[in-house]
Amino acid sequence: MRLNFLEVCLSPDLGGLELCVIDFFDSLSVKTSCNIVVAPNTKLDSRIQSDAKILLKRSKLFPLLPALKLAKYIDKYEIDIVHFHWTRDITTVVLAKLFSRRKPKVIQSRHMNMTRFKDDIYHKWLYKNIDIIHAVTKQVEAQLQRFIPTPRPEIKHIYLGVNQPQIAKKRVEELRKKYMIKDEFIVGIFGRIEEAKGQYLLLQALSTLKEYQIKALIVGHAMSEKYLQELEDKIITLDLQDRVIFTGFTKEINEHILLCDVTVLATKRETFGLVVIESMGNGVPVIAVNKGGPLEIIDDEVDSLLFERNSADLAKKIALLYSDKILLKKLSKNGYDKVNKDFNKEVQMQKMYEVFSAC
Repeated sequence: MRLNFLEVCLSPDLGGLELCVIDFFDSLSVKTSCNIVVAPNTKLDSRIQSDAKILLKRSKLFPLLPALKLAKYIDKYEIDIVHFHWTRDITTVVLAKLFSRRKPKVIQSRHMNMTRFKDDIYHKWLYKNIDIIHAVTKQVEAQLQRFIPTPRPEIKHIYLGVNQPQIAKKRVEELRKKYMIKDEFIVGIFGRIEEAKGQYLLLQALSTLKEYQIKALIVGHAMSEKYLQELEDKIITLDLQDRVIFTGFTKEINEHILLCDVTVLATKRETFGLVVIESMGNGVPVIAVNKGGPLEIIDDEVDSLLFERNSADLAKKIALLYSDKILLKKLSKNGYDKVNKDFNKEVQMQKMYEVFSAC
């Protein structure tokens, strides 16, 4: 039976979670019928060019209004399964299910950690109306089992994935010229420019490695002008003006990864770490913080490296890969092989489609 899916994400941002929403929409649109609901004038709105896109304005103070509109969409498009990702959409989605005539199944993909018990009346009511929670890591799966009391929704753990990148080598060379990269060892850090992402740790590490020909490539848009200014001031204080490149936001993630010899994930709390498998899938090893999602992706010193979240240990790991080209090559090959085996997007999406369709 052909099912009608509805992807929902009213988030204003465009990070790993929102990119996953696009992936699900694209994949489900091929396999079955799928519409997508996003908030107007958001980054998701601008990224999705499809007749199947539906605009819905989120209301924090009056959730009944968007819920009633969403319920109408559910009935109009005869939706069988509503799939949402952003935790703040939970009330809107559950109310819409109850207001609708069709009473669709509701599935949540949980991308963030859960840190407290959900045993109050309100949360019990919410989770009573959710059929499946998809946990993106085993750690998240364990948290859901711990913090949501029984009876709870069925919990399914399936990793996210990435496709084999299609790269235009000519474009990579154009970017090299644009950023004036020559023979330097390039350490990249990808993601929103905000303190939790840890760009400052890379700058501090770089300041202790001035005897090496190393540059930092900082890729992403600034969430806080104050923090960006702090980074720029730190670059001057540490005398790194010729060693740091800011690219701003880019859609060409794979091309920028290929500018790097190694990438860094220094996020304070990283539930999964999509950029880890994106980097490894491009044959570029990662130095990732030794907590959260990276622990489930990386075999330390086999396919990438883990580090304690401080600049001294990060500098130590960067220096190791700078000096040991044999290790760098080994990590590159093993990481590439692992991603293609265990984190293939088409395989992972098919697993999720089968689980969702059976609910």
